[in-house]
Amino acid sequence: MIAVLRRLLLGLFLAAVALLPVHAEDAERARVLVMLRLPPAHFEANAAYGGGYGAGAGQAARRRIAARLAQAHGLTLVTGWPMPVLGMDCYVMEAPVGRTADEVAASLTHEPGVAWSEPMHIYRAQGEAPVPNDPLYRLQPAARAWRVADLHQVATGRNVKVAVIDSRIDLRHPDLIGQVQVSRDFLPDRPGEPERHGTGVAGIIAAIGDNHKGVVGVAPGARLMALRACWQDARTTDTLCDSLGLAMALSFAIDHGAQVINLSLSGPSDRLLGALIDAAIAKGATVVGAVDPHLAQGGFPASHAGVVAVASDEGRAAPRGVYLAPGDDIPTTQPGGKWSLVSGSSYAAAHVTGLFALLKEKNLRPGALQPLVVTSAGGAIDACASLMRGAPPCGRCGCVRQAGASAIARP
Repeated sequence: MIAVLRRLLLGLFLAAVALLPVHAEDAERARVLVMLRLPPAHFEANAAYGGGYGAGAGQAARRRIAARLAQAHGLTLVTGWPMPVLGMDCYVMEAPVGRTADEVAASLTHEPGVAWSEPMHIYRAQGEAPVPNDPLYRLQPAARAWRVADLHQVATGRNVKVAVIDSRIDLRHPDLIGQVQVSRDFLPDRPGEPERHGTGVAGIIAAIGDNHKGVVGVAPGARLMALRACWQDARTTDTLCDSLGLAMALSFAIDHGAQVINLSLSGPSDRLLGALIDAAIAKGATVVGAVDPHLAQGGFPASHAGVVAVASDEGRAAPRGVYLAPGDDIPTTQPGGKWSLVSGSSYAAAHVTGLFALLKEKNLRPGALQPLVVTSAGGAIDACASLMRGAPPCGRCGCVRQAGASAIARP
């Protein structure tokens, strides 16, 4: 009866959203990213990881090249950002009304000195609209399916650096106070209050345990990097991201030693983001992405080689190469010191991000992608078996007995 009522309320919410007025998209002009092959040896990240290129003749020369390109193609030069991990500088250019980003990017790609150009893509976080419910609801699916209490007898993700690239996290939430080691906002032109999606993802990964409040994260010992590259759309309540914000956040995460990177979002394939993900993996980081069932191969970055692709476990068998994790009616942290239920593969990916933090603490095959163990029935993750495989026997927990013949390794 409760499930039926919840779905009825969700249906009414979606129906109300469908009646909202549609705004013309021409308020946002087409933007492209232009990658100039200019080794950024001049660049040194400061404490705020901003500001960028330094002063003097070098700065003026680089800016002039970008400005000439923009003028020659009838574009507006918006901003620039160094990508030292790729040995390039990235510029954002805006096209006039009537020109498409694909057209502009194609014309710029063939210019001398341009490594490549691509449209500024938009990514959508893979979470459903929140459902009103008791904010202190404690029935976490992972508490049963993943035996979280047993996992924490073996590991808590202690001091593992986890980058949450998402919308703004509520740093003052009572279940997240002290859990964020680093906080950066890569969208200074979009100020605002803490946002739902990022706060919910952070709680699933690392909410404080044993504090008599709310929920407990999969990896409460982890140290989060709260990297805001997404924003909550005021009209639709969707969480959106663009290529540049995600690229800046990924670059920061790599430079600052993130061991696990959570990307609970999905959209079109992107060359710049793909290159940064490759760089992160090459440095030993595990990158976790959320599957969009409506996009081919689950969308990007889940479809990118080396990314751990995760979908919500809703009773369906997992597609090949995709892990299933709890993602339906998950109680987690929300802005304003609240808790509520969330659903979607975003939150399934957050569970797996936390699990990899546990694996990183145990140092299982450091620097390599550690395959998780799944049950033979449908492909849901056996978290206990995944953590205990290769770890010393632990007499304090029941994981070893649980990881029996029904579990198999899955790359």
